[in-house]
Amino acid sequence: MGTSGGATAGSSLIGAVLDGRYRVGAIIARGGMSTVYRGSDLRLDRPVAIKVMKPAFASDPSFLTRFEREARLAAGVAHRGVVGVYDQGRDGDVVFLVMELVDGGTLRDLMHQSGALSVSVTMSIMEPLLAALGAAHSAGLVHRDVKPENVLISSKGEVKVADFGLVRAVSSQTMATGDVILGTVAYLSPEQVATGASDPRSDVYAAGIVAFEMLTGHTPYRGDNAISVAYQHVHSDVPPVTDEAPGVPLELDDLVLAATRRDPMARPRDASAFLSSLVSLRARLGLARVAVPVPRSRPPVRPSSAGPTGTRIVPGGGPGSGYAGGPPARSGTVAARPGTAVVGGVGNTVRGAGGTGGGPVRHSTTASPTLDHAVQRPAAPVTPNGSPVRRRSALRRWLIVTIIVLLLGAAAAVGGWWLGSGRWAYSPPAVGVDQQSAENLVRDAGLVPRVSAEPSDTVAQGTVADTRPTPGSRLLRGSDVELLVSTGRPSVPLITPGSSAADASGVVTAADLTPTFDVLADRYDPVVPAGAVLATDPTADTSLPIGGVVVLVRSKGPAPESVPEVSGKNPDDARNRLLVAGFTVGADEIRFDALSEDGAVIGTDPAQGQLVARGSSVSLVISSSITVPTVRGESRSQAAADLTSAGFTVSFGDAVFDADIGPGDVVGTTPAAESRVDPAAATVVLTLSNAVIVPDVTKGDVGQARTQLSDLGLQLSLAAMFGGAGASVIGQIPDGGTRVEPGSTVQVSAFP
Repeated sequence: MGTSGGATAGSSLIGAVLDGRYRVGAIIARGGMSTVYRGSDLRLDRPVAIKVMKPAFASDPSFLTRFEREARLAAGVAHRGVVGVYDQGRDGDVVFLVMELVDGGTLRDLMHQSGALSVSVTMSIMEPLLAALGAAHSAGLVHRDVKPENVLISSKGEVKVADFGLVRAVSSQTMATGDVILGTVAYLSPEQVATGASDPRSDVYAAGIVAFEMLTGHTPYRGDNAISVAYQHVHSDVPPVTDEAPGVPLELDDLVLAATRRDPMARPRDASAFLSSLVSLRARLGLARVAVPVPRSRPPVRPSSAGPTGTRIVPGGGPGSGYAGGPPARSGTVAARPGTAVVGGVGNTVRGAGGTGGGPVRHSTTASPTLDHAVQRPAAPVTPNGSPVRRRSALRRWLIVTIIVLLLGAAAAVGGWWLGSGRWAYSPPAVGVDQQSAENLVRDAGLVPRVSAEPSDTVAQGTVADTRPTPGSRLLRGSDVELLVSTGRPSVPLITPGSSAADASGVVTAADLTPTFDVLADRYDPVVPAGAVLATDPTADTSLPIGGVVVLVRSKGPAPESVPEVSGKNPDDARNRLLVAGFTVGADEIRFDALSEDGAVIGTDPAQGQLVARGSSVSLVISSSITVPTVRGESRSQAAADLTSAGFTVSFGDAVFDADIGPGDVVGTTPAAESRVDPAAATVVLTLSNAVIVPDVTKGDVGQARTQLSDLGLQLSLAAMFGGAGASVIGQIPDGGTRVEPGSTVQVSAFP
């Protein structure tokens, strides 16, 4: 065991040393799984946060194995937005994690103090939050418990994410106990509730819920119990933010809704994709980044005067104000004041060298386990029989007189100094002197130099440009003299390509220069997105006068490219040609072209030869047509069936005579056979034959022949020298079986 004093997981750890290295200090926070202490790394002499797991977890072998593995994974996430994991270990029954100590508070503290946050503050918190999650997702790690309590805000306004790797380590145990699942149900994705499965899209969902809460002041789902809230996650869509916060831009509302879709595949694929959309949205909205408010510090935990049976001394003083996973919680510890040793129960105080007063000493019956000794006032010397030793009166009187004389002399000297020139000093002439020499002049004059820097067009760098107060000013000794040291002419700062115009302008302004834009200076760039700053003119490190103009050169995005000719190619070849040319391929556009086969590429949109930004979407224009089939000579019913199956609507026109086509059969179509027709207007008119087949009338008499021909609409012409209707027909022109036009005349020869 490396714990000092034999502390175990079941007793107070304050003052213990874990693993011979980490001294445990005041309690920072308590949670469902662990208690967080402020601690000190004795080997590296740095403050740390120590998260000690509850005994229920520490006694589970499977948890210990998973805890160690996940701690190693979390320690491998090197990102400034992730609370660093320094070490993990086990000391007896104590399982602990050593992390970076973040002084400040949590996002939960900020929302408790401020309520709903502004759009600018929300986006300024979401960006580093998503950047940290994105780094973890790239490393193959999923947080699984994104919530305001795990988003820390340092005293410098830095946003950090805590507890990476811990949630998966406890997942098996919490599914049994419900401690974590029920405690964070407001942020669980539908798939976590339904199946327990999670991936980066689950973190995206939780981050979206956190964004919703920041903008509205509450989570989207509320209920009487955790089960009702979980049910809503699975069966209800997150409502629009603008329903309760009308001032939120609709684009941001849409992005939050996209991140909180119930279908994981409808969300951004991971936190980096979510962040990319958020950064693009900020640029479109023209919103500048703002400083993240720091939650107000809570008052430190006041130590009680004594415990019921004794008091533990907290090494290094009272409870700290650092956060590593939650707000500070009250501790039952007592901090010893300098010069005072608390050694027992109530009232057992021994005054030491730093104390005051000379009352009798009250001794404790129990010595403090953490103090080596207590300094006590020595008792007066005694004689062998126990009575005090008397001092000689003469010696005492001479001692008193000597002290009075010395005090009077010192008072006279001090008074002379106070009333004379020794109390005052004069600010030395330091203008034009280098900084080190100027500081020495001020110190030699009995004053304290305070250095501040400012640019100057005329004073060399490192030289004092002015002093406050001015040289020769009469000051009390020990007063401050401000030395304004020149940094020389300002230089153009280095602007990282891709910076937003607002951020770049702020950096240039902070350098005492004037930012400006010139559309003629903007240029194309294949990497930096349009509107972002590409470079500066003049270039970085160029010296300019104070207030000099710096042109911020913006990117116009990728240079435009000419759309290639792809007409006549098959669709796959045409798409590859567009991709090689640097374009993306959009959805096909279908268009009728009577000169092209169905499915052939007939062009692009934008058209071939147009200049389009590289990476833009270009669609293929595909021909769509159907061809009229050949139905000449077919029966009416067969032709109609063939045309219908080919996708046409059939109608019928006037019949015509065609000697080659039998009565009622198809003579032709309109449009003609093999014509290409727009599928949207695919109607074919069938033309049928009206031919009449001449019957054979030679087997009867003239009367019978006349009747037969008349029934078919034909005329009879009799060629006979003798005889009437009863004469026998001996010949006819045209012969029987010949196709003739309706109303035609058949010449008949008869013999009596």
